[in-house]
Formats: sequence, C-alpha cells, structure tokens
Amino acid sequence: MRIGNFVDGNRTFVGAVFGDQVFDLSGVAEQIEKEALPDLGTLLAQGRFGSKVFHELFMLGQYRQEFWLPLSLVSYAPLYRPGKIICLGLNYVEHARETSKNVPQEPIYFLKASSAVIAHEQAIVAPESIGRVDPEAELAVIIGKRASSVKEEEAEGHIAGYTVLNDVTARDMQRIDMENRHPWFRSKSLDTFCPIGPWIVTANEISANEPLQVRCIVNGEIRQNSSTAYLIFKIPALISRISALMTLEPGDTISTGTPEGIAPIYPGDVVEAEVEKVGILRNHVEKKNLP
Repeated sequence: MRIGNFVDGNRTFVGAVFGDQVFDLSGVAEQIEKEALPDLGTLLAQGRFGSKVFHELFMLGQYRQEFWLPLSLVSYAPLYRPGKIICLGLNYVEHARETSKNVPQEPIYFLKASSAVIAHEQAIVAPESIGRVDPEAELAVIIGKRASSVKEEEAEGHIAGYTVLNDVTARDMQRIDMENRHPWFRSKSLDTFCPIGPWIVTANEISANEPLQVRCIVNGEIRQNSSTAYLIFKIPALISRISALMTLEPGDTISTGTPEGIAPIYPGDVVEAEVEKVGILRNHVEKKNLP
C-alpha cells in the first residue's frame, strides 16, 4: 500500500492512496473505536506501521463513500520528523566518476538535519547568494523495527517501507567544506533541503534488492535516469553495516545515494524526483532574500 499523512482542512489523517483517491484510514479507526491513527511518525514509533493493520481497516470501510477523498483536494503533510536521516555519498559508480572521485571501498555516510524535511509540493527555498544548488533523486528506506548489529540476511525484516528523498545540496558550500576537510552536514541541511514523499510504499510491495528506476526531472527535462541495480552498496548491506555502528530506530531513514546527472536548479524551477513503484516527489524552487 501507498501510505501517507494528508491534510483536509484543519484535519490531518493517515490515508492510503489508490489511483487518484485517498482512503481515510484514520477515519475508519475513529468510527469503529479502534486505537487512533494520529500520524505515520507515531505509528512507526509505536510499532503499529504495517500492511496488516492498514489492510484490516481498508477492508472494514472500503465500500463507504465518506472515507474516500479525491487526491487533488487534500494536501500532503510531511511524512514525519525522522530521528536520523542517514545518507550515502557516491553510492553509484557513474556519480563518483562525474564528480572526479574514486569509487568508495567502504560506504560514505553523512547526515541531513531532520529540520530540513519538507513535503510533496512544498517549496525548496534557496537562500540568496548561496551559489549553486543541486537536486539529487534517491530511493530512501524507512526503518520499521529496531535494528542493532543486524545480519544482511535479516535486514529486510527491519524495513517498514520505501519513499523518495531529494537530497538537495548547496554545491558551492559543499565544495568549500570538502576543500577544508569539513563535514558535508552544513551544505546538506539547510531548511527545505530534504523533500521526502509523497508517501511510503509498504515493505511487502517492494523487495530490498529489486532494481528500481530513479529519475530527476527539472521543468520536464530528464536530468538523472538510472536504476538501483547500480547501487554499489545494496540495501541489506547498508542496514547491516549501519546497525553495526549505531542502533537504527523505527522512523529512521536511510537514503541510498544519487546516480549521475547532477545539475543546478534555480528559482522558478519545478523539480520531480521519481522512483519506480514508489512515486513522484514534486517541489518548486523559490529564492530567499536574506536580511
């Protein structure tokens, strides 16, 4: 199922997307006096995010019209505020080559601040004089079960689902920091520089090793076009390696890296990050005038 947070007027609810309709899972839970479904972050923290829970509620209310809303009439709230957003650098061979870097022998990890998260259709705001800003389309993995020192063959059991993440980067700032041997955190964590969405596809819909097309489209022009088949470090290996170093908690997000084709964006642009079988995350770019 495609599960997300949605806003209808002043009400936020958990919904399942079917075509151009949203099914109100929270509404069904309220009517049958089941435990409430407040938002995806809470469900993940409580260990209640799962296709079985959502399917049960869908079966109970699927024929009642009051639980169906047109997707076009609701807005998409941010999925949640992840505890950790762990990203992979240079996890595609061709991306390493286009940036004149060596193909890594070990995964390169960096963090993005959770305060950078925005939702589908919200604005990426580029501060004035920040220099070059690049979008980076990526497949992201949502952790659903606490993971510590997990074996590769057990890693998939710790996945709640998959989403799209746009690892927006202040490229000139990153270059300066790299020259000074500083972390990438600053250039990756500006406000609005982490669009996530538009929803989570539950883990039963996608295999961790399944090759998925990843694309970035700017103003209708395809910039990035590759496949997770070309990931250097695959998802089970990433979960195993990361969980050997730090405990992964439900809701933590691992973004698997971006393919080749990076290029700058400018105010007025519309950026679409797309992952096959997951969806299209769309954001427009605005300029921020500094005081």
